[in-house]
Amino acid sequence: MDKIELITGESGPVVDERLHSQFIEFLGACIAEGIWVGEDSEIPNIHGLRRDTVEALRELQPPVVRWPGGCFADTYHWRDGIGERAKRPVTYNNNFGTRSLEYNQFGTHEFMEFCRLIGAKPWFNGNVLSGSVGELREWAEYCNRGKGTALAEERAENGSAEPFGVEYWGIGNESWGGGGCYTAQGYAEEYRKYASAFPSFGTPEKPFSSGMKLIAVGPDGNKPQERVAWTKDFFEAFSQYRQPPLYGYDLHFYNWNIQDPEDRITAFSEEAWYRVISGCLELEDVIEEQYCLLQEGVSKIRRPEGWQVSGDNCRLVVGEWGNWHRPPEDAPSALWQQCTMRDAVTSALTLDIFHRNCGKVSMACAAQAVNVLNSVLLTFGDKTVKTPNYYVFQMYKEHRNAKAVKLNVTSETLFRGEKGKVESVFAFASCKAGKVTVNLVNPSYREEREVLLCFDSKAEYCSGQQLGGMDPTAHNTPEQPDAVSIQEAPSPAACEEGWRTVLPKASITVYQFRL
Repeated sequence: MDKIELITGESGPVVDERLHSQFIEFLGACIAEGIWVGEDSEIPNIHGLRRDTVEALRELQPPVVRWPGGCFADTYHWRDGIGERAKRPVTYNNNFGTRSLEYNQFGTHEFMEFCRLIGAKPWFNGNVLSGSVGELREWAEYCNRGKGTALAEERAENGSAEPFGVEYWGIGNESWGGGGCYTAQGYAEEYRKYASAFPSFGTPEKPFSSGMKLIAVGPDGNKPQERVAWTKDFFEAFSQYRQPPLYGYDLHFYNWNIQDPEDRITAFSEEAWYRVISGCLELEDVIEEQYCLLQEGVSKIRRPEGWQVSGDNCRLVVGEWGNWHRPPEDAPSALWQQCTMRDAVTSALTLDIFHRNCGKVSMACAAQAVNVLNSVLLTFGDKTVKTPNYYVFQMYKEHRNAKAVKLNVTSETLFRGEKGKVESVFAFASCKAGKVTVNLVNPSYREEREVLLCFDSKAEYCSGQQLGGMDPTAHNTPEQPDAVSIQEAPSPAACEEGWRTVLPKASITVYQFRL
């Protein structure tokens, strides 16, 4: 039996709701078809935005959505996506072999309406590779200046008299790779220019405040040596002389599963199941490493003479994460992949990594929300299907803005892989308004697990939800849209030691108790 002790008397850090954010990009069918269908489409829509996608994401309530990329960000010119849609230029998208025309129908105003409809804050990623400092500065002016300037008036003419108030701005994307193959020192110099040029939207009380949070490109989390060198070199260069504002440092990490040609997304072996689960666990070590390097880096920033602002309160964020499987030969679009219970389990484990490290990571965006990689939604013509990942995010919503609860977990090892060991049960718990939410993940491919929950104070059982327990390859399709869906969990049994429960194989269970 696995044993989990919940130390509710010790208050932990707050789980930032932004750890449940999403990412969308002009790639494959993520935006075209998945989000944008156009006002003349027979598919039901809201001003061109696919209605069923909007409604599903509104229910999920992602706190932040990152856009327009991704790799696409560093070839995107924002003026191509404003004004009368019929007059917008047709450009070309060559990212990840897409090789398709881009009609720029989904631009700044469309994205902002999308965010408004689903209740998310926008994260704009700027073009550093093929754009210019002036271009990004003007985009910020266009979005956030109240009135009076030519750019503010242009925005009003295009349908938005009120400023958008875009808070998060990424300065480039993956500048170590497709975003320019920069050195860390070279990118740091570029960041200085772009960040310094950002306009101020201050108040009489804070005249020099921009009101915006600028995010620098962090390392490729999948390169053990390079990621350490990149972070060290970036902060070494950034620490010299004066610094512009620096709110966040954007780490990317994918759980790669492309080596084994026999591993199919919906047909895989037990060994492949554990290999992928083990791979997602590596992220916890990467976060610990990068957080320590970030703290070391900002500690070296010289105190400025006078009142100049320094970037000494930088936060670690994870702008892209998720499983990346070998694409099927019959994939309908670039980087399209079905999502099974294997993806749901790794998504749950990854979110719990963020939860456990909520004092070290401030924001994280799953890649990508619709039709690409580790998505929560898949569209098939006029039908939209919620993937098992969708239900993981839905079940975990109670953790948002709750305080982490300390756990002592006694669990045996099921599998020891190169990237990490898979325990027989994983757990996380949080507390909000006297209610404890505890999730239990059974990553076993074939066996149920008995678990004992022990509280340090009296607890009353409230409710439970469960996902999984069927074939590990289970997934949803238009023909069987609810093959994997949330079920009511069997109530745990009260006993002298606490609460006993049995977790089905390959499952995620979320219980709530009232203290």
